[in-house]
Amino acid sequence: MNSPKDIRIADFAYELPDERIAKYPLAERDASKLLIYDHGHISHRHFRDLPELLPEGSLLVMNNTRVIQARLHFRKETGALIEVFCLEPAVPHDYVLMFQQTRQCQWHCLIGNAKKWKESALKREIDVEGKTLELRVEKGEGDLIRFSWSDDNITWAQVLDACGELPIPPYLNRKTEESDLRTYQTVYSKVKGSVAAPTAGLHFTPAVLEAIDRRGIERAELTLHVGAGTFKPVKSERIEGHEMHSEWIYVPRSVVEALIRHKGECTAVGTTSVRTLESLYYIGKKILSDPDITEEEMKVEQWEPYENDESGATNVARCSSMDALQAILAWMDRNHADALHTATQIIIAPGYEYHIVRRMVTNFHQPQSTLLLLVSAFVGGNRWRDIYRYALDNDFRFLSYGDSSLLMP
Repeated sequence: MNSPKDIRIADFAYELPDERIAKYPLAERDASKLLIYDHGHISHRHFRDLPELLPEGSLLVMNNTRVIQARLHFRKETGALIEVFCLEPAVPHDYVLMFQQTRQCQWHCLIGNAKKWKESALKREIDVEGKTLELRVEKGEGDLIRFSWSDDNITWAQVLDACGELPIPPYLNRKTEESDLRTYQTVYSKVKGSVAAPTAGLHFTPAVLEAIDRRGIERAELTLHVGAGTFKPVKSERIEGHEMHSEWIYVPRSVVEALIRHKGECTAVGTTSVRTLESLYYIGKKILSDPDITEEEMKVEQWEPYENDESGATNVARCSSMDALQAILAWMDRNHADALHTATQIIIAPGYEYHIVRRMVTNFHQPQSTLLLLVSAFVGGNRWRDIYRYALDNDFRFLSYGDSSLLMP
């Protein structure tokens, strides 16, 4: 395996006219176009045709994260508008506990118009289920922000729903609208925590899911809470200078068992599912090296897949995907765990060898993005250029609300 550190991001540029960026979704989710890359052959159909294109009896893995209304606005007495963008829970650190929190909590945040926020606290009145509350925000150390509100019976989840704004992608160049509250969520979203949608999943409808079930395709759900790093551009000339954002993952025991039943192979819906599934391989390897490892120590670091052992051989050769998955299941048995809760910072770029994902459903990504690197690693060589050229020549819609592809290299 070659290290991706020397890859020049300029080699992953392509011309994307603004009019090809979908500003809104189609009225019918599954009416979107679906590009099919099948062993080098490119064609297209509609997303509603996806079930018949997947192998009968195979495994489909999806990310069930739900986008939260993470943007909050506060107006100072001077009239200046301050935006507080919640990125990741700090106190409590657990997502489930966070949304159950009453009276106060702390988040890692981005601050918009930060230069205008000098004083210690900002306040605003909010209406939560007929009650008027005062929401107060105070600066902590670094990017920590403390929120407090004046009712023991109101949870943080209710506060966000009452006054937060859904953070649609900045490249849409428009404000969040009421319709986005519905369309910028997958129909199977369940677990609150993301600040961006796993957009490949936006095309699924109940009818498509039912057709998948009728074909005997098993569905499994995991959770990766998408962070703001998904929009972070690569500013360094070479990939070595780009730091991936660490994201929390939750993988139920049932997913690991399903992967084992399917011989460690699956179709992944979206790059977030891909990153989670491929991270399982490295988590399994860590467990094989240290059976008593903690979940915190399981975190997959950015360059971990490309590190060499003492003999100079890459870590990839040390075990099979089934070995890794069996190790995870055994760890769960020993620790009486129903799921893995850990984090991944993995970067997937040309030079990476896929272990678990065999087919991928994904949208069309921005030029010079880490997501484009992930796709390039999957299809091999410069084949991503053929795929994107076909999409541009055939009027595909791009980015979050755009069309999608089924990649089967």
